[in-house]
Amino acid sequence: MMQPTSGQLAIRDAGELGLLVLAPAGCGKTEALALRVAGLAAHGHILAPRKVLVATFTNRARDNIRERLRTHVRPDDFRNLVTVQNFHGLAARIFRAHANVIGMDPEMTMPDRDWVGDQCRARGLSYGASDEVQGALRRAKQEARHDDEVLAVLAQDRIACAIEKIRRQQHRLTYDDLLRCAELILANETIASLYRNHFACVVVDEFQDLTPQQLRIVQRFGYGRTTYAGDMAQGIYGFAGAAPAHVKANIEAEVTRTVKLTESHRSSPAVLAMVNALRHLTEGQALSCAQPHAWPGDGVAALVSFSTAVDEARAALAVARYIHARASNQRIAVIARSKNRRRFIDELTTDATDIACYRWDDPAFDTQTAPFLRRALRRVTVTSFAAASDRLAYLWDIAQGQDVQDPYTRECLVDALAWAADLLTEGASPTAVAARITVGDGDTLLTKPGLHLLTGHVGKGQQFDWVIIIGLEDGCLPDFRASSASELAEETRVLSVMISRARHGVVLSSAQEVPDLSGRVREREPSPLLAHFSAVDVCKDREGLIQWLKTVDWDAIAGKTG
Repeated sequence: MMQPTSGQLAIRDAGELGLLVLAPAGCGKTEALALRVAGLAAHGHILAPRKVLVATFTNRARDNIRERLRTHVRPDDFRNLVTVQNFHGLAARIFRAHANVIGMDPEMTMPDRDWVGDQCRARGLSYGASDEVQGALRRAKQEARHDDEVLAVLAQDRIACAIEKIRRQQHRLTYDDLLRCAELILANETIASLYRNHFACVVVDEFQDLTPQQLRIVQRFGYGRTTYAGDMAQGIYGFAGAAPAHVKANIEAEVTRTVKLTESHRSSPAVLAMVNALRHLTEGQALSCAQPHAWPGDGVAALVSFSTAVDEARAALAVARYIHARASNQRIAVIARSKNRRRFIDELTTDATDIACYRWDDPAFDTQTAPFLRRALRRVTVTSFAAASDRLAYLWDIAQGQDVQDPYTRECLVDALAWAADLLTEGASPTAVAARITVGDGDTLLTKPGLHLLTGHVGKGQQFDWVIIIGLEDGCLPDFRASSASELAEETRVLSVMISRARHGVVLSSAQEVPDLSGRVREREPSPLLAHFSAVDVCKDREGLIQWLKTVDWDAIAGKTG
């Protein structure tokens, strides 16, 4: 285990309960937060039966910080003093316990999928129209409004209003409803005081991803006693209502101290040079390498281009295989702005046997989902599955999905069971499907060597030894829908996030011809974001990258993994 840095120790030992930690990617933020929890316990700020709440956004982030917490917090203290929960899970907990306070039924159906999206698709709405309807519903519910008030706000949007009425008729909640109702419930001072008494302190990871509503929820029971950690350069969820500048200003008015981490312990000097090249656009901090001489060849950063997207995919796979053959313990990521743009390498790796391939959007790869999915596959029979009128409902029942309370896990389980149902329908045996669940029960994607295929948003918060970013064309990154200054700034932050996942090296790649989903070939221009790397010392062609890969000290690299 690495010795804590001076900055991490300052965070651990800070006497102020209201703390803002500015920590760019690779600066040891998760480690610092785990140390912070250990310090709060050691200094008597958390005494049973009170606890510290560690709030995350996803189950994967929860897995990550739980792993670090177990390193620094004694097992008994972890069990008795720490609650790690994502925001929707916290909101569901509040709703189940106190819905009656706002005149609602705590037994309403919890969200387990994109129900609003399903309603839009059932109406045959175009992508743009669906986006507008979902946006209207989201905005209406990001304030503390009761059901009738939501309908009043939506009165001029016929489709959104109709969908909201159906939701009420079906006695269900959406993810936006969960947060809305939690805020309404916590407006009751008696309930808010219950949570203030239960949670002695709060730790919020990735503050830049908070919506104003999520911040208000935290502040109702954690004001002045919350440690917020994050990085403005990683604020990439504006489309979901995140407001980094607004949230940061409110946090700065709340806390009594700010600690900055600026030394990267993750990335090589070459990778950090690429991250720093975007700093003036991302509002990030200048990063330095904690141990610049420890990286063979200072690492590598490369800009490459190809005639076609298929050529690009072949080259990315070839680079991954080259690295894997020489350093089999390392993790190589191929990341695209969208799953659609990544489909060419997805197709190439479908039958790969010489390198393990992990698709991060495969729902089976989730530590909470896997046990339920395995349970269903142990109990299913080919005959009963084929005879079921609703095969997904049949799998849900035998998986005992009704036992899952966390909304995010319910959604993951529905997706996983749909994935299994497709394979079973195609003729795969339950045993064969179960064999494809390679991650779960304490084993996660965070540690698997091999080739990882993902999108920029999915990979946020993770790290890989090598990152190959494909699809750097105008219209793909920045996305063609980004037009305002704030939207274009967020697209730059998406690229920065993808680059900062890398440890040894990063490759930025583009293609001149990219077929669309109908097969029609489209001419593409390179992303204008590439111009910001003109002053960075990189391999500016494929030959330079290949030469670096051939001359690097692979024995040194093979022993240096995350």
